[in-house]
Amino acid sequence: MVTAAAIADVGLVLSWQEDRPLAPTLTGDAALARSAARGDRTAFARLVDLHKRTVLGLCARLLRDPEEARDAAQEAFVRAYASLERYDPEQAFAPWLLRIARNHCLDVLRRRLPEARTVALDADPDDSGPRDLADPGAPRGDDVIERRETAAALARAVDALPGNYREVVHLFHVEHLSYKEIAETLDVPIGTVMTWLHRARGRLRAALAGDAQEATP
Repeated sequence: MVTAAAIADVGLVLSWQEDRPLAPTLTGDAALARSAARGDRTAFARLVDLHKRTVLGLCARLLRDPEEARDAAQEAFVRAYASLERYDPEQAFAPWLLRIARNHCLDVLRRRLPEARTVALDADPDDSGPRDLADPGAPRGDDVIERRETAAALARAVDALPGNYREVVHLFHVEHLSYKEIAETLDVPIGTVMTWLHRARGRLRAALAGDAQEATP
């Protein structure tokens, strides 16, 4: 027999279920992106402020032209704003945004150079080496001059890398993205990111070693 108390209990349960949020409360970039998708320009301005340095840095590394990089970064944010409704808030915002910026930069490069140089490596070697590049500024002799000369040599060596190698070096060592975030940004497997980074480090070490030998009297 259904009692009045049981009916009251059911009513309380239903009331509690109706009051529960249908989805977890969004925070951080995801919350800002959701608000921006609903027309909150202040929220999008905050996203721009949070990520403009990273986006501009990637554009500059890919295009290697300050003016083009600034234009590309601005266009990336315009495209991101137009695509906010397709952004999945369960995914990290930065890789999603950087992927938009990267794709636009690649379009610019294709118009500039129809056949962009790249190296396709899909192997997944054991990347058990050190996470960071070897310190190019180990103190010896005149430390200030040594560091400046080595930093310049490192910059030249990075610029000489194939485009995909430059990207992973920049995203990992400058922007400090994780392997997973880089993989999402470049739309490649994590193993490919590890391969490119591993081999890019090898090329950089070889280039720096070669410069050191040439500088030795």
